[in-house]
Amino acid sequence: MFGNNQIFAAPLAGVTDKPFRRIIREFSPESPMVTEMISCHSLVEAHKNCPRNFDRYDDEGQIGAQIFGADVALMADAAKILQDAGAKWIDINMGCPVPKVATRANAGAYLMRDHKLAGKIMSVVVRAVQIPVSIKTRLGWDDTHIDWMDLISMAADCGVRFAALHGRTRAQLYLGKSQLPDVHDAPIPIIANGDIQTTADMQNAENLGYNGVMIGRGLLGRPWVLSELAGGNVPRSVGAVVLRHLEYAIEYYGAKTAVMMFRKHAAWYSAGMPNSSEFRVRINSIFAPDELKAEISKFWGCELNI
Repeated sequence: MFGNNQIFAAPLAGVTDKPFRRIIREFSPESPMVTEMISCHSLVEAHKNCPRNFDRYDDEGQIGAQIFGADVALMADAAKILQDAGAKWIDINMGCPVPKVATRANAGAYLMRDHKLAGKIMSVVVRAVQIPVSIKTRLGWDDTHIDWMDLISMAADCGVRFAALHGRTRAQLYLGKSQLPDVHDAPIPIIANGDIQTTADMQNAENLGYNGVMIGRGLLGRPWVLSELAGGNVPRSVGAVVLRHLEYAIEYYGAKTAVMMFRKHAAWYSAGMPNSSEFRVRINSIFAPDELKAEISKFWGCELNI
């Protein structure tokens, strides 16, 4: 069965920011993590409205920084910036299915349709940095173009060290059941992604030839899930974790932005609990951090002075 260093936290746009990664790290010190995707344009141009453009990764352990884009030169420059910021490896997004990335920006999953551009990007990024490079991709664009092995073989030729494979096509988005193919013949190590929720799912991935698993949506409201799957620690007080996460978000974004962004996290943490729907309605009308903290404390029955 896979160990701690083979159970990855996936990049989740708008979720796996630095505050969330701090919480994951408290439960999983050794687990590899990947940042939410970072636009090469935004990073290289140092857009000030995007805090992750200025993150440092020196104290984050085994962390890969994920970039997306279609400009070959900018992707190389972005990789260098992230290497200098302390990332342990660079991950190239070749699987994001959302239209603003995959169809309007010719990035993310679009690179599954344009292998020539994908090859140029992989080659230049590998040459630009001294740290490993990985890719994250899908089975293919749609059911008539299941060509993941072609892209991964090209990645190996370009010097990419490993890949994460999501068991859906771009056309599926996140619908339907993830279907992981057998990867015993893949030229580089492959990490399984998509609907990995239990130790049985991990064992199935191992049987299919994968070298690890990557947990995405399973992290929502459960940042301890990597530890849980590895047989490690889970929180004694979920409320204390939620409050600590909120404090990290306020420290990172400032109070006003943090409260707005944190509502979704509070909702995920509360999912399945009694009266959670009423709790979500209440927090969606809160704008002050002290009010949100009080509501969280009341809902979970925990102390505010954590």
